[in-house]
Amino acid sequence: MAVQMELSRIFIREMTDMQIIELTEVGGERTFPIVIGLAEAFAIERRLKGIEIPRPQTHDLLASTITHLGGRLREIMISDLAEGTFFAKLIIEQDGDEIEVDSRPSDAIALGVAEGVPIYVAEHVLSQTEADAAIEQSDFEFGLDDDDEDEEDDDEGEYKLKWE
Repeated sequence: MAVQMELSRIFIREMTDMQIIELTEVGGERTFPIVIGLAEAFAIERRLKGIEIPRPQTHDLLASTITHLGGRLREIMISDLAEGTFFAKLIIEQDGDEIEVDSRPSDAIALGVAEGVPIYVAEHVLSQTEADAAIEQSDFEFGLDDDDEDEEDDDEGEYKLKWE
């Protein structure tokens, strides 16, 4: 069974390669953080803000290719978690057939945000993430709190975006 989620927050911190997106259960209370790269975080942010760029990026190219081949992106599915790595699938409809394309979750979400498609997370992935002691909230905060003494300016290069 899959649980529909929506993008609720994105944390962008330019001083590190690890960024965080947080999905929240639609009609529920569970959250699901995913660590992504800076380029993917900026692509998602750009799409959420509706910022146009002069030339297509990889996600734009893929969306255009799907459309030109007669397909339609129907949904994003975060389908598995193995050895600390999340796996996702693009679910595409073409000529009445369903096509599943392997993807990194960050790429899938960037594409899905632009296309306005639902995001689902497999129940076993949510359960495994909740039960995994190695994945704790503090691991995803990497100095976002105000009492981080190692930084001269806590707000420099840091963005906390939230959509409601």
